[in-house]
Amino acid sequence: MDYGNEVGQILENIEKVMIGKEREVTLSLVALLADGHVLLEDVPGVGKTMMVRALSKSLNCDFKRIQFTPDLLPSDVTGVSIYNPKEMVFEFRSGPIFGDIVLADEINRTSPKTQSALLEAMEEMNVTVDGMTKSLQKPFFVMATQNPVDYEGTYPLPEAQLDRFLMKLSMGYPNEADELEMLNRTDREHPIDEIEAVINKEQLLNMQKEVDSLYVDNTVKRYIVQLVSETRKSPYVQLGVSPRGSISLMKAAKAYAYIQKRDYVIPDDIVYLAPYVLSHRIILRPEARYEGVTQSSLITQILEEIDVPVRKELHG
Repeated sequence: MDYGNEVGQILENIEKVMIGKEREVTLSLVALLADGHVLLEDVPGVGKTMMVRALSKSLNCDFKRIQFTPDLLPSDVTGVSIYNPKEMVFEFRSGPIFGDIVLADEINRTSPKTQSALLEAMEEMNVTVDGMTKSLQKPFFVMATQNPVDYEGTYPLPEAQLDRFLMKLSMGYPNEADELEMLNRTDREHPIDEIEAVINKEQLLNMQKEVDSLYVDNTVKRYIVQLVSETRKSPYVQLGVSPRGSISLMKAAKAYAYIQKRDYVIPDDIVYLAPYVLSHRIILRPEARYEGVTQSSLITQILEEIDVPVRKELHG
């Protein structure tokens, strides 16, 4: 793997800005390398935008930000065709969805019609404008945020759309020591201004190809299927994890193994990533809430009940 050192440099670069958020930074890079997308559910002001900006600068990628509001139209996301009277033709003006790394801020504040414009792009890698299909270029990574506190005037994402995010994360507040360090680093100027690119787009695309080529033993694949199958059998679950969830977990595990400088996946990768990749894909029955069962606690319980395959060098 030629890019192992670059992965470390990317993480180190972003952690200059994101203090005490090593886990969230690493998982976001996992999603990017797995060619997936991230949903961040958290309160405002904890560094969501800064993390995406730091990631895009480290990778020398084009960063776009979409602030979702109730009056935002699909064309505000995808772009619009404007008539040029001089040339007597319609010219397409691309929207922010055509960025390499896109921050979709407060996605649950806009209408389902506008949400679907973004989610079509995430799933199909293209957008439809005036009946014409426009393809997106890789890399293409979306980090969407939603506020869990203020639900007034929001449109929660349907379950089928939640399933399109590779993983769901939460930043959380920093501890006092990290917040003090944050104040010290931003006292005069923000560290985001000092970040320079570590790799370029071509190298990133090569890294994604290398992640795809990593080895996953059939033992590990059966373990993934067993975990997912148990979510569908639980009496607390109304709708279990879909096959898309199984594929997503395997892809995420490959990316995580790559970051760990391995060319194969081990069961421990699955155990670590399962709560982040599977939890948001489960719909619980109403009685689960009364008994204190959450999606995350259910995944943890299933992981404890199923025997982890014996750890060995799972390499072809």
